[in-house]
Amino acid sequence: MQVDAAFVLFCVWLAGAAGKMVQSRGHKLETYKQSRLRRDTRMDGGGGHKTGSPIYKRSPDMTKSLMTKSEQLLRIDDHDFTMRPAFGGPPIPVGVDVQVESLDTISEVDMDFTMTLYLRHYWKDERLSFPSTNNQSMTFDSRLVKKIWVPDMFFVHSKRSFIHDTTTDNVMLRVYPDGNVLYSLRVTVTAMCNMDLSRFPLDTQTCSLEIESYAYTDDDLMLYWKKGNESLNTDDRISLSQFLIQKFHTTTKLAFYSSTGWYNRLYIHFTLRRHIFFFLLQTYFPATLMVMLSWVSFWIDRRAVPARVPLGITTVLTMSTIITGVNASMPRVSYIKAVDIYLWVSFVFVFLSVIEYAAVNYLSTVQERKERKLRERLPCTCGIGNPDEMMIDPQITGYGSTDVNITGNYGLPENGGRQERILAQVALNDPQITGQVKASRGYVNIWIDTHAIDKYSRVVFPGAYILFNIIYWSIYL
Repeated sequence: MQVDAAFVLFCVWLAGAAGKMVQSRGHKLETYKQSRLRRDTRMDGGGGHKTGSPIYKRSPDMTKSLMTKSEQLLRIDDHDFTMRPAFGGPPIPVGVDVQVESLDTISEVDMDFTMTLYLRHYWKDERLSFPSTNNQSMTFDSRLVKKIWVPDMFFVHSKRSFIHDTTTDNVMLRVYPDGNVLYSLRVTVTAMCNMDLSRFPLDTQTCSLEIESYAYTDDDLMLYWKKGNESLNTDDRISLSQFLIQKFHTTTKLAFYSSTGWYNRLYIHFTLRRHIFFFLLQTYFPATLMVMLSWVSFWIDRRAVPARVPLGITTVLTMSTIITGVNASMPRVSYIKAVDIYLWVSFVFVFLSVIEYAAVNYLSTVQERKERKLRERLPCTCGIGNPDEMMIDPQITGYGSTDVNITGNYGLPENGGRQERILAQVALNDPQITGQVKASRGYVNIWIDTHAIDKYSRVVFPGAYILFNIIYWSIYL
């Protein structure tokens, strides 16, 4: 019995000890919770932070509360955003401004240009208004854009366009408490540019980017430049390799479609002037050198056929290569360009230099043929002791020294001229071939012309080409 009593007392003591331990632990836990609550209360009161901290200066705003979803705040599910704002009423005004980031390429072959820009729209949609204590806006990305109404802008006469999507879609939507909306997106567009290349490469081109609503006529949507001509801003670092950007400006017009009606259309005009220095080095200067090289043949002896013929052919082929290279990089327009006029006139000058040598060579051949015929008809002059006495003796020739000078000294050279004068005088003395007098004089005149063609070409060709250049550059510059 004593053992049982002792065992019972031990159990009772053990249970009491365990109860005290549990009570002590619960007390400690409660104390930690109370201290944590007191610390949080003190921090909310501002005692735990420095005075003037910007975090605790700002008043609490319901738009920034994590407890309220943005879609619930904007009441997107309460409205039908497939309809434009104020449907059935006056047209909704949509302001537009553009920031041009870059002009990428301008192609004469495809008649287009590529531009990257920031396109911003401004309008008011009272369905998106929300309460705010300090008039702070909310900013969203492209995910909310798909759930509300936005203007359906498109680029007229565009060939390709896309919204940049690296690393996400470059779209921004900003909503203000009063319902004003800013919708911005970054776009690259390739659009048509009808160029007039009649003065190429001394031309100035004006290209236009046109913005218009696709579905809404001017009865539903009124497009306008938000700040007039100041709505178009450009990056100061924009530059092009072949063009100088002279100016940007904006205009607004109405466009009419017979099936749908009138639409507001916004225009971005930019004027470009082409740099001429590249074409001077690559086209004009080589063509001028080829023309000048063709003039070298005028100073080469007419009997040096292997020298003059390859020179003329080389210059003609080089000019053909230059013309082909220029036209390969240009569109096949149906009118003459300024560069075509210069190149083809230069080609004509080079071609005429070849024709000039052909004429000289032909006349020289005719001269030699007539000389042979004349020698065959003359009697044998073997035994004539002193040809000089024969030329000046009037009893033999029947002519005085004056006649000899008249018939035999027209531009004849010193070497080889004596024999030709003798043959001419003997022919004139023979009564059987007196009918050859006229032919003999013609022979002499032909000989003079073959030398005179080269002589005159040395002056006429350069003078005519210089005159052409003066007229050409005075017209196109």
